[in-house]
Amino acid sequence: MQSIFKKCQLSVFLAACLAFLFPISLLAQYDTKWLSVGSLHNWFSAIGCEIEHGLEAKQQYGMRWPAIYRYQDMQAAKGLWIGAMDFTDQDGRYYPHKVVHVGPRVNGGMEFFPIKFEMVSRFDPPEVYVDGIQSQGEAIVANNSVDPNLIADRMIINVVNNQLGLTMTRKIFEFSQQYHDNYYVMEFTFTNTGNVNADDKIELPNNVLKDVYVFFQYRWAVCAEPRYVIGNGTGWGMNTMLDTRGEGTKVDPLDENFRAQYAWHGKFPPFTAYDNIGAPVWDPTTSAGYIDKTDTTGRLAAAQFVGMITLHADKSAADSTDDPGQPSTTMYQSSDDPLTSNNDAYNIAKMTQEYGWMTFGHMSPRHADKVEPSGKFTEPTGDPALGTPGGFSACNGYGPYTLNPGESFKIVMAEAAAGLSREKCIEIGKQFKRKEITAKVKNEWVMTGRDSLFKTFRRIIANYNSSYTIPQPPLPPRAFNVNGGGDRIALSWDLFPAGDQNLAGFEIYRATGKYDSAYQLIHTAGPAERSYDDTNLQRGPNYYYYLLALGDAGANTGVGLTPPGALKSGRFFTQSYDPANLKRPEGKSLSEIRVVPNPFSLAADPNQLRFPGEPDKIGFFNIPGQCTIRIYTENGELVNTIEHTDNTGDAYWNCVTSYNQIIVSGIYVAVVTDNRSGENGIVKFVVVR
Repeated sequence: MQSIFKKCQLSVFLAACLAFLFPISLLAQYDTKWLSVGSLHNWFSAIGCEIEHGLEAKQQYGMRWPAIYRYQDMQAAKGLWIGAMDFTDQDGRYYPHKVVHVGPRVNGGMEFFPIKFEMVSRFDPPEVYVDGIQSQGEAIVANNSVDPNLIADRMIINVVNNQLGLTMTRKIFEFSQQYHDNYYVMEFTFTNTGNVNADDKIELPNNVLKDVYVFFQYRWAVCAEPRYVIGNGTGWGMNTMLDTRGEGTKVDPLDENFRAQYAWHGKFPPFTAYDNIGAPVWDPTTSAGYIDKTDTTGRLAAAQFVGMITLHADKSAADSTDDPGQPSTTMYQSSDDPLTSNNDAYNIAKMTQEYGWMTFGHMSPRHADKVEPSGKFTEPTGDPALGTPGGFSACNGYGPYTLNPGESFKIVMAEAAAGLSREKCIEIGKQFKRKEITAKVKNEWVMTGRDSLFKTFRRIIANYNSSYTIPQPPLPPRAFNVNGGGDRIALSWDLFPAGDQNLAGFEIYRATGKYDSAYQLIHTAGPAERSYDDTNLQRGPNYYYYLLALGDAGANTGVGLTPPGALKSGRFFTQSYDPANLKRPEGKSLSEIRVVPNPFSLAADPNQLRFPGEPDKIGFFNIPGQCTIRIYTENGELVNTIEHTDNTGDAYWNCVTSYNQIIVSGIYVAVVTDNRSGENGIVKFVVVR
């Protein structure tokens, strides 16, 4: 039998070749996959951890909740360090402390070696089409295999070796059931595959791994959307508040008796315009495009809580029962401490300091108590950064474990997010801006998000203790088609061939203007229906849809603290991300071309005299099906060119130049060229901004 070590030897050789041929920075580009079938979306890397700038060159990228809305990212960086004592490598070099690293900033190259990285689904990914073109979010991802007996809706299995000869198998589960769709469960198994020869026999006498610690770092920043409203420093977590439960440094309430660390958007002292807890949006003019400039209601943009919980940690390699004393280290460290960068598995002095972090024990007081000793988080006065330039990261260390060759230990944890709904964020934000409620009342509402996160923690524990037997909703539709027509948008769907005995019907939801806006239930269909024509529409606006399969309430067993009632399939299986519109036939005469609205005025009611949800949109109606629209200023300066090719009579423009600059007030001229006849039509319109 070929050993894992042989595979690792090949990985080491290939990595060494790549390092010789290319700069080491290129080794950061490991394979990645998204888990995004629930309301929480995140990416995962084949190297074994999700580092800062690991997928995109953005400070906040990943841990998106609620993920249907843009810029909800809360993950700034993660780190995974594994250390041991009295280690001798194959070349006979001795290390009093040997630590291998991936993250929070180093990419793991030449220290970690990916062996396997696959995604498994319980069923094939459904397909969504808008006007015949696949509409794809991160949820629609090609999977490696399908296992109808999978305990979750999706799983990533990731096997990685490292310089310690310790093979890590990481299984990451996500569920789409609506009461369990906002977390990931991660099962880690660490096996001493050690130094072995071709016969899988021990080759070196000293491959016992002594006092192994596994150490995780979480740099959370809640969240990306208000970064340029409240302050750029919030984007790297300067104002992140961290708190802990279950480590024993203080007595926690009985119903909070779990092992967890979590974070929220705390006070940002440089921002003084108003109380920033929850990140109310009053003036989005500095939002750098993250927030629409018409979004001035006071909406709370950062009312989420994010955290991790430990579900199980083996007592030892010989005792697989849960050790309630794990993690043995819970602490917080400056996110920009020198130990968080330039890590090196050959730097003995620095590895000794790193091992000191890993074995620190439980830090007291907790970060939240140090920042606000009074515990009045709804009336904050302290600085969460505590004088540092980058704020703090939460850290968990598990150990010590001693492993003989072939021995293993297991750790199970989960990452989760919860908080106020978008609707409640709008409601509370409006009240605060209108001075109908005080900052303290607003903050009390924000802090209820902690209760929601704790409820999620309890559901995770219940799901894990049930061996992941929570009740399942019916399967989603296999395909969902959205097709715009002249007087309707036609919706149709079909199911997986095996069918589903739990199916009781369908619900169709629609949003106007943007895919990440408010959705309304527009139709409830019976279990035998496979189509619906949406006719209660206006010409011009963009429409977005998703379709849910409804289950039989009697099939809900309540396992995993699942509330009673009918369960629904996950919305992200059928979410459309591209617009559908009512479409008119192409114009019969160039003299019939109209510009709507004309005049265009920002002072006009956006829901009456402009397109709802799309405040800058202008429509060109009754145009040829194949035409070029050139827009000029009154002085003849070309502003933008639109190529219209879909054979309909409608085209739209968002009042920007070809350089993506917003146009100024004035009179504009549209020259419409019929690309089949070569004839031109001219129409004038007025813009008042």
